[in-house]
Amino acid sequence: MTTTSPLGTADLAHIDLLAYTWARGVPHDQFDLLRRESPVHWHTEDGGSGFWAITKHADVKRISRDPRTFSSALGATFIPDQDEETLMMLRLSVLNMDDPQHTRYRNIVAKGFTPRVINKLIEDIDARAVRVVDDVIGRGECEFVNDIASKVPIQTICTMLGLDDELWPRMVELTNMMIGSLDDIGGENAGQMAAMEVYALCDQMAAARRAEPRDDIMTALVNAEVDGQRLDDGELNMFFVTLIVAGNETTRNLLNHAMLAFIDNPGEADRLRADPSLWPTAVDEMLRYGTSIHNFRRTAAIDTEIRGTPIKAGDKVVMYYAAANRDEEVFVDPHRFDIGRKPNDHVTFGGGGVHFCLGASLAKAQIRATMNEVVNRLGNPQLAGPVRRLKSDFVNGVTHMPITFEPIGS
Repeated sequence: MTTTSPLGTADLAHIDLLAYTWARGVPHDQFDLLRRESPVHWHTEDGGSGFWAITKHADVKRISRDPRTFSSALGATFIPDQDEETLMMLRLSVLNMDDPQHTRYRNIVAKGFTPRVINKLIEDIDARAVRVVDDVIGRGECEFVNDIASKVPIQTICTMLGLDDELWPRMVELTNMMIGSLDDIGGENAGQMAAMEVYALCDQMAAARRAEPRDDIMTALVNAEVDGQRLDDGELNMFFVTLIVAGNETTRNLLNHAMLAFIDNPGEADRLRADPSLWPTAVDEMLRYGTSIHNFRRTAAIDTEIRGTPIKAGDKVVMYYAAANRDEEVFVDPHRFDIGRKPNDHVTFGGGGVHFCLGASLAKAQIRATMNEVVNRLGNPQLAGPVRRLKSDFVNGVTHMPITFEPIGS
């Protein structure tokens, strides 16, 4: 749901973009104010050093494409300050690397996400989406997050990694706990315990692939070399976690927000049913409108400036993708959900540059397959209870969304 009540300049002192805000919904009213009055805004932070909040589309693109000035590795990509021991662990993930290391590690898994590979997967993805809706259509109701949105993304990435299918439901639970630690999903310390279980599973799979290679990404990781060295256990663990979380949480939440958008805008579902040629633009609009990652942080490597505002070396610079995706200078009527929107230069997969999302094509294929089944077979969807959102300043998550619907063509 979009917050539309206008804020004035005096409200800048009350801007709050930290975790508790997001549990109430994306603060588009605050983003509108920031883009208008303070697009490079200093945001204080309890227990932290503070950061620059960046909300304009052009600035997100500029920062994304200038990794020499705006580093992913210096302070990692999450807002909170980290001690050096934690930073060393985080830098094992490609998300928190700069070049040339980043490109070397990214190339290890890039072959698993080529157009040829994605095209081979599409038939399987389409079939999975059909089965997911088959399982609920006769009930006239479901809990959308777990019954529909969670299914195809986790099944696809687990298949690519080579995880046995009996483990797929557990992987959903574990990634929920890892991402949902602020909400105490699974209880106290659940996020840490979940991570340890995922690491142990990765170690078991690595040992199995060394003994018996398969045609999957895990085998590629085990056999990969960087500068003549095989990946160690810590590097394998971080690759595994990054792929599982990125391949599951982000697409799942894009599907959740797409469902909410169609509930709020039923005429757009009617347009799609009447004109299937709109599906390519519809998928991009779902991505723009329901941005699943709130932000990524960069750290200034040198003294610089953004829009004339001095940025000191070491300052945290946080790009807000949902804000950039509603920038009035780029998108006409930006708060409207319009499945025919052209052009649609959204930054949901990042603002370009070396960290552009490797799985963008895969995510689009899964969104189109799943929402095609939802739109064409689940008519008149309505919320059947409150929507619960994740209390996170990183993932734009929905944890519970009961809906009712009228089966179409059954």
